[in-house]
Amino acid sequence: MLFAFHFSFTSAFAQSWTADNGNGTFTNPLFYDEFSDPDILRVGDDYYLAGTTMHTVPGLVILHSKDLVNWENISYCFDRFDFDDDAFSLKNHKEIYGQGVWAPAIRYANGQFYVFTNINGKGLQCYTSKDIRGPWQHHNMQGNIYDLSVLFDDDGKIYAIHKYGEVHCTELKPDMSGPVEGTDRVIIPEGNAIGEGHHVYKINGMYYIISTDYMPNGRTLCSRSKSIWGPYETVTITADETFGYHAAPLTQVPQGVKYRIGEDGTKFGIPQVDKDATACTNIHQGGIVQDQSGQWWALLMMDFHSIGRTVCLSPITWKDGWPMIGLEGNLGRAPRTWFKPNISVNAQAHAPYLRSEDFNAAKLGRVWQWNHNPDDSKWSLKKGRLRLQSMPAEQLMWARNTLTQRVIGPTSITTVELFTKGLKDGDVAGLGNINVPCSWIGIVKDGNTLTLRCFEQATNDTINQKVNAEKLWLRMVGDYDNNLAHYEYSLDGNTYQQLGREMPLSYQLISFQGSRHALFAFNHKGKQGGYAEFDNFKVVEPQADRSGNIPYGKSFRIINLATGKPAIAQKHGLLYDTDKSDQSLQTRFHIIDKGQGRVFLQCEDGRYVWCSGFGIPGDVRLTTDESKAEMFLWQDYLNHEFMLLSLRTHRYIGKSPTTGSPYSMDYAGADPARRNGAVFRWE
Repeated sequence: MLFAFHFSFTSAFAQSWTADNGNGTFTNPLFYDEFSDPDILRVGDDYYLAGTTMHTVPGLVILHSKDLVNWENISYCFDRFDFDDDAFSLKNHKEIYGQGVWAPAIRYANGQFYVFTNINGKGLQCYTSKDIRGPWQHHNMQGNIYDLSVLFDDDGKIYAIHKYGEVHCTELKPDMSGPVEGTDRVIIPEGNAIGEGHHVYKINGMYYIISTDYMPNGRTLCSRSKSIWGPYETVTITADETFGYHAAPLTQVPQGVKYRIGEDGTKFGIPQVDKDATACTNIHQGGIVQDQSGQWWALLMMDFHSIGRTVCLSPITWKDGWPMIGLEGNLGRAPRTWFKPNISVNAQAHAPYLRSEDFNAAKLGRVWQWNHNPDDSKWSLKKGRLRLQSMPAEQLMWARNTLTQRVIGPTSITTVELFTKGLKDGDVAGLGNINVPCSWIGIVKDGNTLTLRCFEQATNDTINQKVNAEKLWLRMVGDYDNNLAHYEYSLDGNTYQQLGREMPLSYQLISFQGSRHALFAFNHKGKQGGYAEFDNFKVVEPQADRSGNIPYGKSFRIINLATGKPAIAQKHGLLYDTDKSDQSLQTRFHIIDKGQGRVFLQCEDGRYVWCSGFGIPGDVRLTTDESKAEMFLWQDYLNHEFMLLSLRTHRYIGKSPTTGSPYSMDYAGADPARRNGAVFRWE
């Protein structure tokens, strides 16, 4: 259910999501906003993360961290695409939605940083700089090399690993002028169940290639060889870790539309999804890195509903020479909450971006990007406001100079002030969601008449309301975990009214991005119009403060999400389930805090939960001996939902919803719908 977010802005809601729990642990995702195709690099005591930016600019984002958990946006490799094609600037109905920058590889060698990426239609690109903050030099290497990884080998040669299924290795020229002619070779033939999104490493003399495959289901693979040219052997290193998240609805665009992004009136499909299916939402495609203590980590992306793809941090356990995701006893799965890397650094918990913006600075904040190349003569920061001059466009997705930033989950409320005095006939301006389908709330000026409009492209639905205001407040309220959002407006900044329905949100493979906030102004009558001004863009995250998510000091019942039944500590000595109406003492539990998110689970009658054997059904018992109590790491799944990870076996406690067996401690993790019996709700 979508929360009813109607409140005044207070300091209580000033916090932004950070994975750092403040107690020596972190909870995935690292960011609750989109960051696709992560590649990780460590240089000394510094970590850098590069990610895909598709059609938005500035492009090729780079984050920095000291502890792998807290990150800061420090650089982009370029301010705008330096290609003259109309498509890069959204001109003449040409576009590069979902094209542009794909799957970068970040490396450090020869005293400088290298960021490699494919730009669709332009081939392989490389950006180099001695300073991670830039300026960056652009090398157009061309060549049919995409979704690549790059290895600077010990002998001075530079190799690119690329392509899907049939994996290729191509040597690159040291001056970044292009591939070395005649060096392209197939190193893993088709038929070996290998995917794409490769990340290549040389570790202890062995070559490793981490890749991801999506057919028939998502999984992450590792291939290894003593030679860069092969032959390679391959294993799966993780497959089913979704942290209890199913796929988002996937937009369907019908055949025969004029534009691949659709038009107003296009009958888009947003079908229901199979909530029990892993699909390709599991953690996949990303890099690995060794920290200063010798521990290895994987930073993999995962599909988080309509937010899009974001990054998760997972420990690696080396097993028989393979970098397996997860922990001994539960390889292939990863904890959602785990201990921070053992690095001697005092990093303060913080979010990677400042999302709110008052437009008082001389430059836009780093979180902002433009939808395609902007026309810099048509926007400005003036007297503490953002001014956008409207240019001709029939709808939001074709509007130039649209300023965007990622939405932030799991829930958030975004509000901006719109000033209408500068609008002219045919102008449309407001707050929107760049997606396929798109939506927006804003002002339309026809002649001298101002109309407040909410438009939803999915249903071609338009709701109009006459207004007469030089200033109004526009708001988007998003429940992104549940793929829902709606718009609101206010004429005084205090009282808000909803306009339009609760909209279903989707993910799609056209822009390859999740929902994105948009500040826009365009002229739907084909004119060079007036201007709109925006101020005080505020993002509020009600669920960012997770300090109360673990029920310390509370007496609570444990409800199994699979059955809706509470757990009971039977007098017989087993943990079982009972009727929903049972309020006996044996259905009440509390936790004993052992520090760093570690807890004992104790029944109100004084007995502790422990595991007497290997964890099969019936091994979960009750004991009065505290020394036997099982040490769990609390896994926060938000909204009072949780899992309990045994720190002894690295397995989870749970109960089958179908067999009738008592509780066990042999669960590998949650299923995508959270109804396999291992996910609970406390009440």
